[in-house]
Amino acid sequence: MSSTSTFDTWVSWQSLNPHASLRLFCFPYAGGAALTFRTWPDSLPITIEICPVELPGRGKRITSVPFTRLQLLVEAIAIAILPYLDKPFAFFGHSMGGLVSFELARLLRKNYGKSPVHLFVSGYRAPQVDDPDPPIHDLPEPEFLEELRRLNGTPEVVLENTELMQLLLPALRADFAVIETYAYTPESPLDCPITAFGGLQDREVSYDDLKAWIEQTNAAFSLHMLPGDHFFLQSAQPLLLQSLSQKLYSYV
Repeated sequence: MSSTSTFDTWVSWQSLNPHASLRLFCFPYAGGAALTFRTWPDSLPITIEICPVELPGRGKRITSVPFTRLQLLVEAIAIAILPYLDKPFAFFGHSMGGLVSFELARLLRKNYGKSPVHLFVSGYRAPQVDDPDPPIHDLPEPEFLEELRRLNGTPEVVLENTELMQLLLPALRADFAVIETYAYTPESPLDCPITAFGGLQDREVSYDDLKAWIEQTNAAFSLHMLPGDHFFLQSAQPLLLQSLSQKLYSYV
């Protein structure tokens, strides 16, 4: 695989695994980077190739202009990963990443006749459920930073680092614009199973918000609530990865 391929700019590999029987594409939360998934290969079966997706405007792509509309984002991702859907694949997305992975699955079905074997959505309400919160992506900087602090996903030491925040703010605002300008369009449910994960102390996404994902699949649905707030992805990572391993084992 060429190091200059389009795919390599979108997916941050730690190491290639040509013997893997399944690829798991992982999509981060708003403002998150591929680095979020750096330790996952250590905890998942070696037959699974972890493909952390690096969105523009962060990580190794910090100088790239981030997307502000979901449709354009998923179209770009689809083109980038299409040549690498030559073996079974699954999607995992946390928060914004859950919405991205869902709409990407629908786009791949509609335009390319391809489908993940399983969709894992984490910490994000079902797409047909309205967002009760007012938009924040265009708030003045002090108010925007206060909302980030309330969400508890950005470390305080980062929020207080003015120089670092000026680097991160464009991607953060763009990601919230992606979420907040999204308009759900009804389509037939996906044919792949969906597993939803939630945080027991998450004040942003409720059990009912997650349970509503059942409407988006014709196949099996399961819901797992884990200890932690909206970022249980980090605090309950061992439990999350154990559940992922169990679900993916049947495909490898």
